[in-house]
Amino acid sequence: MGMDSITLPRPNTFAGLSLILDRVAERRDETAWVNEQAASADARYILLDGLGETYLQRDQETLRWLNANEREGLLGDLKASLLGFAGKRPHFMLSVDDGERAAALEAKLDARRAGLREAGLHLPAAEAGLFAYAKGLAHWQRETQFCARCGSPLVLVAAGHRAQCTNADCGRLHFPRTDAAIIVLVEHEGACLLGRQAGWPKGRYSTLAGFVEPGEALEDAVRREVAEESGVIVGDVHYHSSQPWPLPASLMVGFMAKAVSPVIHLRDDELEEARWFTPQQIVDGLTDGSFLASPPLSVSYRLLSHWLQLRAGLDLDALIEETRLAREASTQS
Repeated sequence: MGMDSITLPRPNTFAGLSLILDRVAERRDETAWVNEQAASADARYILLDGLGETYLQRDQETLRWLNANEREGLLGDLKASLLGFAGKRPHFMLSVDDGERAAALEAKLDARRAGLREAGLHLPAAEAGLFAYAKGLAHWQRETQFCARCGSPLVLVAAGHRAQCTNADCGRLHFPRTDAAIIVLVEHEGACLLGRQAGWPKGRYSTLAGFVEPGEALEDAVRREVAEESGVIVGDVHYHSSQPWPLPASLMVGFMAKAVSPVIHLRDDELEEARWFTPQQIVDGLTDGSFLASPPLSVSYRLLSHWLQLRAGLDLDALIEETRLAREASTQS
């Protein structure tokens, strides 16, 4: 059985939103209907500031949603973007780019602000996915204000999901952009290839990644990026899973791959080091502190976690927790 046919233990962070959200894309152009939903007592609004941070409950790890009355009273002048329906509730996004206004809202809403990296692992899975969706959409709206063809101002249409040129002689439509990137765990004879960048915390290693180039298949991007960064030549490539990564506008497409040989030759200055790790070396490194995995937020962590489970029956979450408890016990003794 190939790795791409094995069921994942759980979805990647920010993924799986389709299980709870209907994006109702076919109704985004129905302005009267969208406005009716926005005024509904069931409507909920996620609020973002100009840096893409959202508002959380002051003392809880959950979003501080606004209802329609709060939206009208505090932010009625801002145009809302429709995210979709979760159950029977319409969900919208509001973006407050004015820094002073965004700060004042913390007190008015009895809320605190947090970024996606900070909040992503602590929010309920559905709220984390909605935050990622809203952040990606808000970033595109903020960065796409003038027509790439003629330079004229754009106006948002389709409930915030398209931008149209205001020049009658142009009228070009602009759509939200997502930049595809591959991320891959490469293995060879029972070991996996991991690399580290110079600016990372000591001991941190991650799977290799890079952006897809024009006219390039995802599998070819895997082979090119691994060769460029490590000199390792990749043969078989199998899809694993994907993850929205709106930091600011990427989609991480995860793969497992087989190396033709273990020879490493760093070809550019992107990586400080690349090396092969066996499962036992990862266990030993976690124990003595010489190895740090990628943050659990990332698909890189899930790739390594899945590989350790498949190849050695090891649970990465449990290994990290055991290491943490052992260090706490040692400092208290």
